[in-house]
Amino acid sequence: MKHLILGTAGHIDHGKTSLVKALTGTDTDRLKEEKARGITIELGFAHLELPGGIEFGVVDVPGHEKFVRAMVAGVAGMDLVMLVIAADEGIMPQTREHLDILRLLGVRAGLVALTKSDMVEPDWLPLVQEEVREFVAGTFLETAPIIPVSSKTGAGLDELKAALALLAEAAAEKKRDGAFRLPVDRVFTVAGFGTVVTGTLLAGEIRIGDELELLPKGIGGRVRGIQAHGSKADSGQAGQRLAVNLQGIDLDQVQRGDVVVPANVFRTTRRVDVRLDHLTAAPRDLKHRSNVRFHTGTSEVTAQVLLLERSSLPPGETAYAQLRLAEPLLLVSGDPYLIRTASPAATIGGGIVLDPFPPARRRRSDEALKLLAALDAAEHQHTCGLIVAHALLSGVSLEEIVLRSGIPRKQAESALQGLLSIGEIVQMTREPRIFLSKTAVGTLKQLLVDELAGYLAANPLKDGINKEELKTRLPKRSDQRFFVPLLGELEKEGRLAAERELVRPVGVTKPATTQAPALAGRLGRLLAESGSEPPTIKELAEASSSSEKQVRDHLALLVREGTVSRVSADIFYDSAALDAIRQKLVAFLQANGEIIPAEFRELSGLSRKFMIPLLECFDNEKLTIRVGDKRVLRKR
Repeated sequence: MKHLILGTAGHIDHGKTSLVKALTGTDTDRLKEEKARGITIELGFAHLELPGGIEFGVVDVPGHEKFVRAMVAGVAGMDLVMLVIAADEGIMPQTREHLDILRLLGVRAGLVALTKSDMVEPDWLPLVQEEVREFVAGTFLETAPIIPVSSKTGAGLDELKAALALLAEAAAEKKRDGAFRLPVDRVFTVAGFGTVVTGTLLAGEIRIGDELELLPKGIGGRVRGIQAHGSKADSGQAGQRLAVNLQGIDLDQVQRGDVVVPANVFRTTRRVDVRLDHLTAAPRDLKHRSNVRFHTGTSEVTAQVLLLERSSLPPGETAYAQLRLAEPLLLVSGDPYLIRTASPAATIGGGIVLDPFPPARRRRSDEALKLLAALDAAEHQHTCGLIVAHALLSGVSLEEIVLRSGIPRKQAESALQGLLSIGEIVQMTREPRIFLSKTAVGTLKQLLVDELAGYLAANPLKDGINKEELKTRLPKRSDQRFFVPLLGELEKEGRLAAERELVRPVGVTKPATTQAPALAGRLGRLLAESGSEPPTIKELAEASSSSEKQVRDHLALLVREGTVSRVSADIFYDSAALDAIRQKLVAFLQANGEIIPAEFRELSGLSRKFMIPLLECFDNEKLTIRVGDKRVLRKR
């Protein structure tokens, strides 16, 4: 079965609802007010099956100018449209606006139903058809069938169905891969079941039991039940009109404009880059920073238009712009939208979303305009390369690239692989996969080299920097997970050397003991005189009338020379004294096989303050290994 959405469009009282009833048997005017006034106020829905496995979800839209907001919501997801024009009235104001809306929102196929054909003389119909053909010239309906019909007599209905079947055969179904998106166009409650929403599934597949999220509110829930065209179903597929029973979400938490999506997949935005087509029929130039009503899917919010190339956009012209939304929305690259003025209410333009998560753009920026042009042209490898380059030192993940570009995941992966193969980008992390441009990688590597040089200049007694300290020198806007691969590349290039926890420049000569300042010599003597229970860093600082930093710097110098050994962060030993303790321990273990802490205390004569750090130090040296509460010699 091929699932498509068929919509109506056209001026009020041109017979859209009557035509849907004649085709499907369903009266889509369900509200009392609609019955009383004889006009469609809200969206109506019906189901139509045609031979050849064609299944239409039919969306009937209001025709009155006051209800254009509802009409726009109904266009979301339309695959085909019946533009309804009454033969006795011809083209009217809402006929024109509806056709503009259809074009701007991405409808690309359909036909014209010339209704009320029974109310005009037969020789009048060719004249109306000619007028309509001139009206749709230059639009997606330029070569579409124009079929006279009468909902009252049934004349032309068979021809209409046959034309719809031909259009359906040529129409592409919505993609069923990827995550599902269901823009909500109606909300109600069913006794015993709770909240139910309806909408057209734009992508993917939704199943009973799926964990879901309601955006932009971020409310979580679960799919309790699904109906497709009035019948229960275990799942719904892209292109179907669905009613979805939401578990865990109350009626007052949902409204038209919300979107049902899988949990933790999408996120909302309040800034979006777009291609903006300003309608030829617009009454005046569109100024930079104009406020408009922004419509996409079933959503409507206020937005400010920031023109990126100019100060104003004349009617009939196209430009790139950034829209700042008054409220967060779920938007995906490639989504169609339109903009309307608030007073007087009129459709003035629209286009497609290019980047749903852009940074604040600098106007007339060549780099930004190149990226938007690439997104607009759907040049996948070029687009991915520009997105990575624009991420600068922060990098960008595969998931972010897919969300921002609208490129299907497999095609994005292929484009990125091409960029990796020619060295334009570098993959910095495995999960998530984050990419940097080769320029950003070069900048970060040079930054680490410069930071090391600056550190050594400020600490002349040291010949290197601790790895963790160097890692913290990466810019905050970058990612510390990049440190290991960056350091690895610098080592391969011979620019740095990493030894255990120390990073130093290649070819640096370690200072000789004879060059050690007086403080180093004094600290060495204090440690040698203290024997097996040396003073702490604080005690050494007090004894030498120095700062703790000075003590640590000079002890590090002695450690490099080998005359002093570091046992823990606060305990340093004269190397000869430590070796004497080490030899006693080895002799005991060779004679007895194992030792417990109490035996080591008796053997060494040390207090717990020194005994435990020493045992851990010997474990770290891989001299001993801990087994339960005992130590044994490690096999070599």
